[in-house]
Amino acid sequence: MNATSSRQTAARAVLLAAGLSLTTGCMVGPKYVKPTVPTYQAPETFKDAYKESDPNWHPATPADAVLRGDWWNIFQDPELNKLEVEAGIQNQSLKSAAARYDGARAQIGINRADLFPTIGTGPSAGGIRYSDQRPFYTPSGSTPGQGTVALPLTFNYEVDLWGRIRRTVNIAKEETQASAADLQGAQLSIQSDLAVDYFEVRSSDAQYKLLAETIKDYQEALRITTNRFEGGVVPESDVFQAKTQLQAAIVQQHDVLVQRANYEHAIAVLVGQPPNSFSVPVAPLETKPPFIPYGLPSQLLERRPDIAAAERRAHEANERIGIARAAYFPTLSFNNSFGLQANTLGSFFSAGNLAYTLGPELDETLLDFGRRRGISNQAIAGYQQSSADYRQTVLTAFQQVEDNLSALRILTDEQEQQRQATEAAQGAQNIFNNRYVGGLDTYLQVVTAQQTALLNERNDIDIMRRRMDASVLLIKALGGGWSTANLPPL
Repeated sequence: MNATSSRQTAARAVLLAAGLSLTTGCMVGPKYVKPTVPTYQAPETFKDAYKESDPNWHPATPADAVLRGDWWNIFQDPELNKLEVEAGIQNQSLKSAAARYDGARAQIGINRADLFPTIGTGPSAGGIRYSDQRPFYTPSGSTPGQGTVALPLTFNYEVDLWGRIRRTVNIAKEETQASAADLQGAQLSIQSDLAVDYFEVRSSDAQYKLLAETIKDYQEALRITTNRFEGGVVPESDVFQAKTQLQAAIVQQHDVLVQRANYEHAIAVLVGQPPNSFSVPVAPLETKPPFIPYGLPSQLLERRPDIAAAERRAHEANERIGIARAAYFPTLSFNNSFGLQANTLGSFFSAGNLAYTLGPELDETLLDFGRRRGISNQAIAGYQQSSADYRQTVLTAFQQVEDNLSALRILTDEQEQQRQATEAAQGAQNIFNNRYVGGLDTYLQVVTAQQTALLNERNDIDIMRRRMDASVLLIKALGGGWSTANLPPL
């Protein structure tokens, strides 16, 4: 074969491989169908949504799903807004999730490269000299050695006849979108944790303010009781009871400080700052829970990043079934080389120095004692697991929305009942104080009335805090304004 025909043969092999890469045929394995949730049919509205008789009622229409990415602005708290922005920039867990997304996106390029040939080269030059005393006959005048100069080009390519490589690319794409949803889920979780911790701090500030006012009143009560004891009007036991009441309030105030410090430290970590150099300005909780646009149950599947991630991973698992099925079919590949090879550099570019290996390779497993069947069954089980995980994620999402709608509805009623109880306790406290001063009641009755009033006032603050927490958690359960439309196109 001359050099011209050799080059023509090599060209044909390259063209054949290129043609196969463009005309690769079927993709074996099942076509992906999004898992359904047969055990749950989304109703027209949520069970614990506001009713028309409620003062906070709004009609649930698609237009209600207007929570935006900066959902915390709905609380109209500048300090919270500032902290949420800082967390979005500085939180280390978010940076870790973003890096995982970048890694998943890079995997697309890695897997996609397998759809194309790998072309390389390995130039070499060297020689060997044999000993004059070697035990073989060396003709007189011959060279006791040899040299080789080579410049090969290697061409390695697997033809994707059955879709195995294309499915690995699809897996990388699905994992990238799942990682993007994970990133959004992590961001939403951090944002909601920050908001809950923030309202805990504000609640602690309100509790501290209440206890400070209470301590001031108890100090005045102790002064009056001491004067009455010194005047011989009341027994010394009244003084001890007044002191006990005062010290107990101081202890409660210290407990509030410990609680506030812990939540403040948690916020510091969420915004990426060391706790020892971070502080939240003191400001009692005064924000009222806003109306949360909860939309329609049928929209929830498109608004939760964890649901989107679970669905993408179910798609991944389906692709793995196709990869397992492709192992039952032969693999067609080209592992060829083409180049020049000579004994001396001076004659390197001569036409007769062309060297190559050409031709396809067909690889087929004849007997593996059930290995491929096991891998296929494993892939099917993985898809079933991912589908079940998806359905469970959907059901959990509906539960979380219903939980927090219930909490908001019940706590709103509870807040009004607690307000009435607090007013009654304060009225009773005033009456017992007056009766004690008039000598009609003992100081024990005053102490009991004071304790009851303080307990109800603290409960009033705590219920408001729980309403704020439920509002945040409802926003989180609704996806925080996120949508599957925010997934990156691939």
